Amino acid sequence: MTAWGRAARIAADAGLGAVFVAALVFEAVRIAVSWGGNYWQFGIAAGTVVCGIALLRRQDTVRAAAAGLAVAAVAVLVSGFAQLPSQPGLAMVLALFVLVAAAVRTSRPLPASAVAAAGLAVAAGSLFTAHTPVSPSAVVVLNGVGWSAAVSIGLFRRLRHARRQAVIEKVRQDERLELARELHDVVAHHISGVVLQTQAAKIVHRKHPEQLDDSLTDIENASSDALAAMRQVVGLLRDTEDSAPGLPEPEQLAELVDRFSRLGPRATLRLPESELVWPPEIRSTIYRVVQESLTNVCRHAPHARAVTVSVRQDPESVFVEVVDDAPPGSALRRGGYGLIGLRERVEALSGTFSAGPRTGGGWSVRATLPVLVGKR
Repeated sequence: MTAWGRAARIAADAGLGAVFVAALVFEAVRIAVSWGGNYWQFGIAAGTVVCGIALLRRQDTVRAAAAGLAVAAVAVLVSGFAQLPSQPGLAMVLALFVLVAAAVRTSRPLPASAVAAAGLAVAAGSLFTAHTPVSPSAVVVLNGVGWSAAVSIGLFRRLRHARRQAVIEKVRQDERLELARELHDVVAHHISGVVLQTQAAKIVHRKHPEQLDDSLTDIENASSDALAAMRQVVGLLRDTEDSAPGLPEPEQLAELVDRFSRLGPRATLRLPESELVWPPEIRSTIYRVVQESLTNVCRHAPHARAVTVSVRQDPESVFVEVVDDAPPGSALRRGGYGLIGLRERVEALSGTFSAGPRTGGGWSVRATLPVLVGKR
């Protein structure tokens, strides 16, 4: 989890804790006014325990929910036999809402169902033990509404998460299929080189037999490169009825950036000074990273004024970065599943990928692709 995510989680728990404290104080005052004496002490103590469990729920939502519901059940029984104010009270209802909703949202179907059923039993228990002279029906209604809301919200978030995961998996599958459709071109590129070098070796063998070892070494290296390239995409399914797309050349990046500049913010392309040949699987990935990044700028950063596309390389890697200067805050609204597909593609080539807001505003997309490049 990122530092921002941890800070947001801490802030959310702190706010929830403040709500619990306010509910406990309100409940204590209401019981003291209506019942008098020290009748508020038991309910507030039980409510405090359940609220504390709710704040610790992230460690194990099912166990936390089970513990909170167990305390609530005991509180209901004690309040019934000892003639104390009805339970669960306001603070405990809020805590149980958090616990039940979290368990229904995150746990497996069977534990989630068990937690929901136990929550219903506790809510129903308040019906049989409600005996306060001050509006006992309010306690029953409060518990019923709290349980219904917890289960409904938990199920809603569970289904929304499931739909999102399904979309993500679909995007990943589509990206795998597109990578697989390029397998034909990748193999053709490398195997063609092996064939040419084999033909050259035959000529060398006839004219200069003493140089044959060097030719065989070149063939061995070319074959190793072909195997390495195929390992990067092998295992990805391919629809054989689809035709393989053409692989973009490095020079086409300039055309892509130029088209973007005519339609969107001013874009600058920075390429290495020396012309180098990239393997086809790297070539297409670089193009896709730039293409998707520029598309996202159009969609999600309408106030960006400039975009910089940088491609750097060393003997072992190619580095691609696309950054824009959108005002601070606009980057937080970036979204979509295209970046998921890019990550899948880059990681399939044993590379690294990152995307996120920049300090001071704007957005950055970075990809590093390991590759041995050769000069033209």
